Amino acid sequence: MRLFEATFLAGLMAATTLIPTSGLASSESAKELAKIEAQGLKSAGGKRLQDIIAQPVHAPGSVEYSKTWLDQQPKASGSSEWRCLAEALYFEARGETVKGQFAVAEVILNRVKSARYPGSLCGVINQGTGKKYQCQFTYTCDGNSEKINEPMAFARVAKVARATIDGKAPVLTGGATHYHTTAVSPRWSKVFTRTAQIGQHLFYRSGVKTASN
Repeated sequence: MRLFEATFLAGLMAATTLIPTSGLASSESAKELAKIEAQGLKSAGGKRLQDIIAQPVHAPGSVEYSKTWLDQQPKASGSSEWRCLAEALYFEARGETVKGQFAVAEVILNRVKSARYPGSLCGVINQGTGKKYQCQFTYTCDGNSEKINEPMAFARVAKVARATIDGKAPVLTGGATHYHTTAVSPRWSKVFTRTAQIGQHLFYRSGVKTASN
């Protein structure tokens, strides 16, 4: 266990000793609890703390790639991060297969994990220059209204987003951080390493192709 993890856990363990076994904590105890918790969180560091919070609560592999499976899942909800991912899947991949939608969600999550991109789902999805067509996901900068006209399709991709964030989905793309449809052939695809084809999307990770790729 690394030092900041030990400090973080020690802080939380110490904090629990300040909670009385009966009744509410006194104002002094509450202040001390808040102080220790804050110290523990600070020592963990932002990136590691995000990893701790985001640990999967479901075993990977519990997903079935079908609309029937999605329709059996409870209505999805969540934070603004979940909403950003759900909207990205709606505008980028609602016409794809369910497996393809999970693959696109995985690419976005891979970018969040990479130091080359913003450290949040909304940050990755909305990354751009602020100019038309100069962004990572075209729907965010094409000048068109981002209106959801197909509520059933959105309800399904929202469940894909929820399952992906919750860690239910197995790895599909081999660490891909880029993708494009089979209808186009962008210049960057000539030098990136292709990792998978799922539905109408080709997936790539950064890195120049070599003879062994």
